[in-house]
Amino acid sequence: MASRPLVIHCSGPDHRDVLRAEPPAIRPGTCSVHFAELAELRQRRENLYDLLDEKERERAARFKFEVDRERYVLGHGWMRELLGHYTGVPPKDIVAERGRFGKPYLPNGRLTFNLSDTKDAVVLAVALDMDLGVDVETVDRRVDHNAVGAHYFTPEEQEHIARSDDAKRAFLELWTRKEAVLKASGVGIMDDLRSLRVDQAVNKLTIAHPEFIALAAPEYHVRTWRIGPAHLISLATPMPLEHVLLFGA
Repeated sequence: MASRPLVIHCSGPDHRDVLRAEPPAIRPGTCSVHFAELAELRQRRENLYDLLDEKERERAARFKFEVDRERYVLGHGWMRELLGHYTGVPPKDIVAERGRFGKPYLPNGRLTFNLSDTKDAVVLAVALDMDLGVDVETVDRRVDHNAVGAHYFTPEEQEHIARSDDAKRAFLELWTRKEAVLKASGVGIMDDLRSLRVDQAVNKLTIAHPEFIALAAPEYHVRTWRIGPAHLISLATPMPLEHVLLFGA
């Protein structure tokens, strides 16, 4: 079976406050991350829905539960609004295509982006000329971290979680790192998450998943932040960043 090395550099979690300011233009080697709780966007739902294209509206209509439909509409409408800000294209006219495993991208220009949501929040990361991945989680979610960790995490990661003062938060910090790396690669999901160790500052791995071998960068740099008392964000990029700006809604 074919395999190759992969290095994942991890830092954090660090506490960060969001900026309430107009985002500047993206420069090479930097990234802007936008975080919003759904409650902050809810009063704008009608306007954000109007920004969606026909396919997005059809997908929103297919959700069985209203809470999932609302999260989709708010997140994707806000994403269009932000992409319009960075590209200068009217939000309703933004055209995104999808990669082999469904990761959306803009076919023209240098801007790259990635969207993530959790039950009560959404996050969008934006950069230039790099395949990035972002993941957000709320510590308020219900999860059996022992059972899930035993299935998806390495023994060393499980030990790291067990030693933590807050096992659930430690689990979610590692989970967001794994998800961010997979999203950055464009694979999006992979059965063997144990092949991605992310508890150390430098994790030297050997990967064997065929699609992951083909799409992953030689290394990833992952930053993890704690946003307020209830949310975690991890950002994965194929190169170290000069700086990251974190904005609120």
